[in-house]
Amino acid sequence: MDTEVLVVGAGPTGLTLANELRVAGVPAVLVDRLAQRSTLSKAGGVQSRTQEAFDQRGLLEPLLATGNHPDGIAHFAGITLPLTRGRHRHPWRSIPQVVIEGFLEEHLAAQGIRVRRDHELTGLAQDEDGVTATFAGGGVIRSRYLVAADGGRSTVRSLLRAEFPGRPGTVTTVAADVRLSGDVPAMTHVQGDDGHWAALFPLGTDPQGRPLRRLSMGGPGRSLPRETPVTEDEIRDGLRAVFGSRVELLELRYARRITNAARQAAQYRHGRVFLAGDAAHVHLPIGAQGMNTGIQDALNLGWKLGAAVHGWAPEHLLGTYHAERHPVAAAVLRNVQAQSLLMDQQGTRDPDLLAAKDLFAALTHLRDVQYHLDDTLSGMGIRYPMPGDDQPLVGLPAPDLDLGPVRSHALLRSGRGLLIDPADRFAKVAGLWPDRVDRAGQGTGAEPMLVRPDGYVCWAGDPDTLEPALGHWFGEPR
Repeated sequence: MDTEVLVVGAGPTGLTLANELRVAGVPAVLVDRLAQRSTLSKAGGVQSRTQEAFDQRGLLEPLLATGNHPDGIAHFAGITLPLTRGRHRHPWRSIPQVVIEGFLEEHLAAQGIRVRRDHELTGLAQDEDGVTATFAGGGVIRSRYLVAADGGRSTVRSLLRAEFPGRPGTVTTVAADVRLSGDVPAMTHVQGDDGHWAALFPLGTDPQGRPLRRLSMGGPGRSLPRETPVTEDEIRDGLRAVFGSRVELLELRYARRITNAARQAAQYRHGRVFLAGDAAHVHLPIGAQGMNTGIQDALNLGWKLGAAVHGWAPEHLLGTYHAERHPVAAAVLRNVQAQSLLMDQQGTRDPDLLAAKDLFAALTHLRDVQYHLDDTLSGMGIRYPMPGDDQPLVGLPAPDLDLGPVRSHALLRSGRGLLIDPADRFAKVAGLWPDRVDRAGQGTGAEPMLVRPDGYVCWAGDPDTLEPALGHWFGEPR
């Protein structure tokens, strides 16, 4: 083997996975077909759960120190959810994808892991022992496992001939990074009486400290072929149709047309090859859910591949990646399709649709509705199916507990599991997995629980089921 894991694609998903493998002590190679990192913002928001995960690896504080990354209020189909402010430890934040990619790539380089660029994959073959990847120019890399993180038009998925069912795009809209002047709202979704609409949210500032915004817009007659260039005149015309003379374009930094295609791979695992991020699921980009879902794919898969490489993974463990993550992305596709419908992307102003949106907007004034939508959008409501999930905490993201001199999330930086043992009852059983599970919390008021390396509770409550839970997630005792 040239390496244990080959990661194809150096976007947020691939970079996060490479870091997870590094934390797990697994040799990995990260390749990308681009000769240099993209300068396009693409996604722009980071959910609460993703920030928690970065915090658990010690990455959140230095990431936030890279610039001005304002927080904001969650929205669903452009309807803001103000009652959710302050619900989670980390609010939704505006951090452009290009910033996240640059930060993660530099972090990996500081650990001696550099992206091998200008590597265009052309061939793929796997056998019982590993995967052979061939690249343009004749280069070959042999690995025990391969992960496709190479985007919505994934070469790996194509070479696998993997099923990618769903719906093709039926409409295009414009997404652009802009500087604006005038009476510019901080965050909004506005649709005029003629069906033209525009959505704005903050992207922080440019190097000169000037505010940048992501603009999305569409409406009647604005669904053009995806390859059609977006011009400054088109942006100005779209702004004028919605805001009149109140908002003016100062600078167009980047623009593209996006579609409402919605597809998801039927299987995330194909032998020794795994699909993650946009290679596994694509949808209309709303609320950066694609980027966040891909990062969470990587966090779920990384420690499991590490366990397989180190030889202690239970036989079923790699299979839980598809079982846990496929339903999550399926739910994302459904909520994005619902938002797309309510936002009337084509600007039809259909009376039935307007009536449904008015009713939905009225329902969002209810606290429980806002909380439900916030759980859906923030990632904090994800609950994986697990043995023992009749217990309230099992399957959910672990709370960040005060364990005296340290908080529990900081203890997950080791990449191992964490047994919180406040009454000091489980030293003997935990001692059977000393290389895979840390133990902490003695003398604190915390609840006993077992937390996986990705930050999800996998046992709580019944002491008699702790040892089976350790075996289920961390293999046979040493």
